[in-house]
Amino acid sequence: MAEKVNSADLGFEKEIFKAADKLRGNIDAAEYKNIVLGLIFLKYISDSFEERYNGLLEEGDGFEEDRDEYLAENIFFVPEKARWGYIAKHATEPEIGQVIDQAMILIEEENDRLRGILPKNYARPELDKRRLGEVVDLFNNLKLKEHGNSKDILGRTYEYAIAQFASLEGKNAGEFYTPSSIVRTLVEILEPYEGRVYDPCCGAGGMFVQSAEFVERHQGRINELSIYGQEANANTWKLAQMNLAIHGIEGDLGQGAADTFYNNQHQSMRADYILANPPFNMSDWGGDKLAEDVRWQYGTPPEGNANFAWMQHMIYHLAPNGKLGLVLANGSLSSTGREGDIRANIIKNDLVEAVISMPGQLFYSTPIPVSLWIINKNKKRKSKTLFIDARSLGYKVTRAHRELSIDDIDAISKVYHDFVRDEDVEKPGYAHEADIKEIEQNNFVLTPGRYVGSEEIEDDGIPFEEKMESLTAELGNLLKESHKLEEEIREQLGGIGFNV
Repeated sequence: MAEKVNSADLGFEKEIFKAADKLRGNIDAAEYKNIVLGLIFLKYISDSFEERYNGLLEEGDGFEEDRDEYLAENIFFVPEKARWGYIAKHATEPEIGQVIDQAMILIEEENDRLRGILPKNYARPELDKRRLGEVVDLFNNLKLKEHGNSKDILGRTYEYAIAQFASLEGKNAGEFYTPSSIVRTLVEILEPYEGRVYDPCCGAGGMFVQSAEFVERHQGRINELSIYGQEANANTWKLAQMNLAIHGIEGDLGQGAADTFYNNQHQSMRADYILANPPFNMSDWGGDKLAEDVRWQYGTPPEGNANFAWMQHMIYHLAPNGKLGLVLANGSLSSTGREGDIRANIIKNDLVEAVISMPGQLFYSTPIPVSLWIINKNKKRKSKTLFIDARSLGYKVTRAHRELSIDDIDAISKVYHDFVRDEDVEKPGYAHEADIKEIEQNNFVLTPGRYVGSEEIEDDGIPFEEKMESLTAELGNLLKESHKLEEEIREQLGGIGFNV
């Protein structure tokens, strides 16, 4: 059986989330998300602090309450009344919500990076304080060390919880979550070992986490990545900040939530890698007020759809050797009018390195199929573009949701890397490399199915005449059976006074 993207998980994340699920009650999923993720984060930074605290105690120099000893190790300083042990002592008290809110305030006061980020709504009346106390008890009693590094597990739990909330929130999930199989596919293709990584619509920061995990899988150092991001939704921006912190990733996500088109917080930055999943077909992006923007190097995007505004914004922010992995709805591959003109100009400038059609139902927020665009400012294979039709890959998780396995992701990335190395990648129905002339002959439409053709059917060696003889004999038997059934139906209906 193909290995799943999350197969490294121990199942412990699911156990933690299921227990925390007690809190839901009558709270909307969007609000409930902040409550649960806030608790996971609080437990994480407290565990990290306690580990360093105990180490300083063993050293015996009396520095265990010295804030600088923690900041030097990139560990958040947690004041005494914000530590998990203190919170756990008050778990059964009616004031537990106020205790947690106060802990969040104290942590923000001691750590500039977290100011204004942590949730402070645990004292709200609609949150069942008995259940909140039970969840605190649960976290307190979990034997995390028996399952591996407690910080790693809480980091994975944070990611797992984000995915679960995406499932619960459905169409609203697109604001903060990109499916992990899509993110990992982009990361395995772009291979961001070092340099500046940028996401102008970063959601909860999944692209950054997967990039860092890629570096770790290949024995690299996370601190060789410089993270830049931006997010318009204030709550989602806070989730991203916590997500980076819980994974030990330093990043510049701007001064706060802001619209990338109107308040570009990384104006002068040029990225080595851009990975992004912008909102699909966004119609209310205010394009009428940005008609002369410097970013529109390949044509002014239409006011009713931001797809090619996002693409051109990202191309503008690429370094001279930069690469971009972008998720877009399939309509962008064949749209006409102004979008078609922009797409043609980008192709003529030899920027499109690969286009990959992905399976449908990968997103919780929408069932529409998407494609991955790989854009490269300095392609090795000049005037060549790779097309992959991966729509048949993946497996059903539920009736409405699909995921790619690690084998699927490896297969896609291997074809891409083989193409870059100028190796043979031709496979009817799956992969094809085309030059710009062939793409021009197809009116600059980039739908992979148009280029890869139909899958070859393996010859079974049976002569055509023999096949037809067998099939017609089978058809004759089926027709005889149908006539027999038809007569039986007529007799049964006639018996009760109905003639057909």
